[in-house]
Amino acid sequence: MNRPLESEYAPYYQGYIAHVTEDEILPVLRSQLDALDVLLNRVAPEHETFRYADGKWSIREVIGHLIDAERVFGYRTFSIARGEQRNLPGFDENEYMLRAPYGRIDLEDLLSELRLVRLSNIAMLRNLDAEAWSRTGVANDSPVSVRALAFIMAGHVRHHMGVLSQRYQIAGAR
Repeated sequence: MNRPLESEYAPYYQGYIAHVTEDEILPVLRSQLDALDVLLNRVAPEHETFRYADGKWSIREVIGHLIDAERVFGYRTFSIARGEQRNLPGFDENEYMLRAPYGRIDLEDLLSELRLVRLSNIAMLRNLDAEAWSRTGVANDSPVSVRALAFIMAGHVRHHMGVLSQRYQIAGAR
């Protein structure tokens, strides 16, 4: 599969796509689930609510954010693959977090939910034909292709694995 062209996504997403060096995206999306499990199994239960600074999310909330984003990216992917041409709404991750229950859910349960959402997205992507992968729609007032969304999903998780490693000091994140 070809990597997305810069014209297939908003400049905001360039950093996420740059995190993905592989051309075959489905194996990347799948392998990230195991990498997250390995990484987060290193977190003691008493550290799941750790925040590296005031106003920053806890480890649980970071995983909750990944769940939220995976759902949003999955919906965008589904809609655009089916030919939707209306502008799909953006989302404010901080506003979503204010109303989310993630701070009180065990990390193991959050990882299970993330796994289910990601596996659903992988199944959807796996069954798309070449034409659907190339379809472009509009999300948050910017053009985006199905192919770009798959790379954005993977790059978004890689970005946050890096944050977990650097800011939350969880060894082995990448």
